[in-house]
Amino acid sequence: MINLEKLARWNAARWQSAALTRPFEATARRLIAAKPRYQAVEARTGVPWYVVAVIHQRESSQSWKASLAQGDPWDRVSTHVPKGRGPFASWEDAAVDALVNCAPYAARNDDWSVGGTLTMLERYNGLGYATKGVPSPYLWAGTNQYVAGKYVRDGVYDPTAIDKQLGCAGLIKTMMAMDSGIAFGVAAKPPPDPQQQASSAQPPARAAFFMAVAAALARLFRRA
Repeated sequence: MINLEKLARWNAARWQSAALTRPFEATARRLIAAKPRYQAVEARTGVPWYVVAVIHQRESSQSWKASLAQGDPWDRVSTHVPKGRGPFASWEDAAVDALVNCAPYAARNDDWSVGGTLTMLERYNGLGYATKGVPSPYLWAGTNQYVAGKYVRDGVYDPTAIDKQLGCAGLIKTMMAMDSGIAFGVAAKPPPDPQQQASSAQPPARAAFFMAVAAALARLFRRA
């Protein structure tokens, strides 16, 4: 089983070292031009608009006729995983369904830091690359973090195949250079330790003793 916290740290480190090896500008500019539509999806899901944009690019080359979930036409019932979704009234409705109701349930994510964002994107595509301990081309294609290796079909990994699409990390880096409003959020705080909460809720033994003495004296004075 993949340790997602460790994967987030790895992805954050790769982000710091990543350099572009392919041209991203034209695609990034096209995605930014559609910002209002992506922001409409963000308003309904909480998923940052630029994350919606790069998923749209990876899943369907930004086709407005294709669902964000898997690239199937959104006006028909989907036949690829996730199967059985739709039909929908609009591309936006299909996108909301993909982010809210389909694994990995991106709308539930509360960590939009660099590591959290990249790991959510990797989970969206699947953790097969992480299982092999190699960088995912879904993120890193077109950067110095990726050389080769690709799942050419479900469950079949070819270490010599090269992903020709642009990866999400390079797209986000380029979009950030073009739009100063794009920024990662703060990492989510880890949940509190239940044992620590329980111990802090119980008063120390000495404090409990004095509290008991004070209560006994108060009862004596009331009787007097």
